[in-house]
Amino acid sequence: MSRDPGGDHRPDLADPAAARALVADDRVLRFTRGLSLFIAPFLIVAFVILYLFPGETRQLWAWTIRPTMTPMVLGAAYAGGAYFFIRALSERRWSALKSGFLAVAMFATLLGIATVLHWDRFNHGHPAFWLWAFLYFTAPFLVVAAWVRNRRYEAPPRPEEDRLGPVARWTVGVVGVGALAQGVVMFVAPAVMIPVWPWLLTPLTCRVMGAIFCLGSAGIWVFLDPRWTTVRLMLQVEVIMISLILVAAARARSELATDRPLTWLVLGGFALVLAGSVALWIAHERNGRMPAR
Repeated sequence: MSRDPGGDHRPDLADPAAARALVADDRVLRFTRGLSLFIAPFLIVAFVILYLFPGETRQLWAWTIRPTMTPMVLGAAYAGGAYFFIRALSERRWSALKSGFLAVAMFATLLGIATVLHWDRFNHGHPAFWLWAFLYFTAPFLVVAAWVRNRRYEAPPRPEEDRLGPVARWTVGVVGVGALAQGVVMFVAPAVMIPVWPWLLTPLTCRVMGAIFCLGSAGIWVFLDPRWTTVRLMLQVEVIMISLILVAAARARSELATDRPLTWLVLGGFALVLAGSVALWIAHERNGRMPAR
């Protein structure tokens, strides 16, 4: 038995078939857990600042964000992320985390790019900015490194594992594709989205919203791996985020442009996804295995 550089045991490779069987045990590496432990506290602090004190971003955040709906939505994303990384500390199966790590890598990469594109919009004299810049200039590489290192231990699906039926699988996947498409449009073409968006955005905050939507791309993974294991934690994260976003919409209702059709499409879409997520959760957790339809 040898030891890999990250401190995790692996078998000798004299027998390749046996080695593959032993290595592919779906473990979560200590490097992955350590990265999760490092990231989670920052996300918790960011959630507290942005969601509980959305009107104080000038004093507390890396840049001033107006109106309050935007920091609350970003705070909701951080809350979901904090839950994800806290769960990663005790999660035993990499298959439960793999899609989330890819989505987080995309989110962090886009925010790093947005920081460079809108460098002048940030408060360079505030410590929060330099912490923001440090995290988003390093996190994409660290998260991708964790995904690459952990992926070689990914175990193939077992025949007895619970899987999403065709209807649920396609629904989750299509929602993921839609979220990714929405996020890309908002990031690449903010001038197109700003005039029709439910609340006031700037080019920077439009790109931030786009990065948040891209987190939904985790759902696309069901096309490759429809196991309930790969969906379960992502569904919990989604429920946390969307619930907080809908509460934020109620708190900031005076900031919403109720005369814009997209306002009702976005809010209705969030409510529909939340209801569908809860229904999918109940079906699998209560029945153990949902029959394919």
